[in-house]
Amino acid sequence: MASAPNKSIIGRMFARKTIAQVQRETESSELKRTLGKWNLLLLGVGCIIGAGIFVRTGSAAALHAGPAVLLSFVVAGIVCAFAGLCYAELSSTLPVSGSAYTYGYTTLGEFVAWVMGALLLLEYGLAASVVAVGWGGYVVSLLADFGLHIPAQLTGPAGYTLMKDGAPVLVDGQTVTTIFNLPAFLICLALAALLVLGVSESAKVNNVIVAIKVSVLTAFIVVGGLIVLSNFSELAAKNWVPFIPENQGDGKFGVDGIMRAASIVFFAYIGFEAVSTAGQEARNPAKDMPFGIIGSLVVCTVIYMLVAAVMTLLVPYSSLNVPDPVAVVVDSFGESWSWLAKTIKVGAIIGLTSVVLVLMYAQTRIFYTMARDGLLPKVFSHVHPKFKTPALNTVLVGVITAVAAGFFDINVLGDMTSVGTLAAFAIVCLSVIYLRRAAPELPRGFKVPFYPVLPVLGILSCVYLITTVPWDVLKFFLWYMLGGVVLYFAYGIWNSNLQHGEPQDPGPEMHEFPGPVED
Repeated sequence: MASAPNKSIIGRMFARKTIAQVQRETESSELKRTLGKWNLLLLGVGCIIGAGIFVRTGSAAALHAGPAVLLSFVVAGIVCAFAGLCYAELSSTLPVSGSAYTYGYTTLGEFVAWVMGALLLLEYGLAASVVAVGWGGYVVSLLADFGLHIPAQLTGPAGYTLMKDGAPVLVDGQTVTTIFNLPAFLICLALAALLVLGVSESAKVNNVIVAIKVSVLTAFIVVGGLIVLSNFSELAAKNWVPFIPENQGDGKFGVDGIMRAASIVFFAYIGFEAVSTAGQEARNPAKDMPFGIIGSLVVCTVIYMLVAAVMTLLVPYSSLNVPDPVAVVVDSFGESWSWLAKTIKVGAIIGLTSVVLVLMYAQTRIFYTMARDGLLPKVFSHVHPKFKTPALNTVLVGVITAVAAGFFDINVLGDMTSVGTLAAFAIVCLSVIYLRRAAPELPRGFKVPFYPVLPVLGILSCVYLITTVPWDVLKFFLWYMLGGVVLYFAYGIWNSNLQHGEPQDPGPEMHEFPGPVED
């Protein structure tokens, strides 16, 4: 039976779904424990390697860390490891699909679940915009290789001075100011239309796309590495001295810059949660989960460091503040490698297209779940009678991501995504601490080691990285969250199914979109 409605505001805010409720809502066929530790590691690598390394690494190096961006990847990987272990414990304890929103609803209450839903809009919705901007950068670069040029004014955010190799682009002696990112805007709308129609991605197709992404990075590392090794001393002296540029203040270079860059390249790790959500399918969760999570983070950190090393050795780091840093570097390989440059760009575009699609899909399902819970208007849970998809919901997500990608700077979008994700991870770490104290008797397939040290370190490290983000971004984030809180008290708290003692609407059947969420 659903819990009785709470009378006081505080009682309403911290009303929780019972585990029995969540079990009923997510009933499905029993999951078989078939995944071994290597399956989990490969799942993690496939989910983690995505848009982040193709898009955000360049700006992190150019604006904040220089060649020391390699160290930023280590810092970000460690922070993710803290959060990942906490995700693993929750996923092995709560028999629900691995949504941080549902974890919050079950442990800390409805208000925290609402906050988590708002944060996930940043993690998935704005992340889709960031990836779309990167996609646009690679498309513009590839088309230019074939002599096709999109007007420069239509390739960047509103009011942005177009830069190349660290200097403003001049046309007729005048700097070029962009007004709108047309490619990024169009890809968001096109993929939203596909999602409305119910386009699904099979596991086999997803595997092919993961293979393409890994192959692209492998080719980049191998060929770039060979070029570097053939002239390492000269390149290192030219582009790696100093390895840690002198601190200029405001998170520009020095140790502060490394930490600031860590909050940027953190974006490249989004997606590792998919490992933690496979807890119910692991053969031996207590041993296999930490191996899969930590192992995949270590493997990806090494790959990311190799990519960053090739980038910063082959071109001056100051020239990497672009949406398509890998394209900039492969263009420097030389004319004899032009065929490879085109191949890598095509591979990046295919991979990024898939990531935008999956991120937008994930965001529509978060809105769908919140609407079924009564926290958002029910119209967002309505399913199209023909296409069997939440059409209006999907259109809204498409418009939000398209406008953000079309008009806003990729660095601002990326910072907002990182802040939202870091805040969500901190809440997940807090949920583990709460659940250990509130329900110590619950069976746990996996427990965070060195409790409570690692969850506390997870919270502190996430909060620390948030503080490295520019104040303008944090101010926007605070206003965004304030708006979300107002919306909760104006609508969500009065319409929640849980507050009225109503069971969750099971919802109509929809076309599914199998495959993990990627960054």
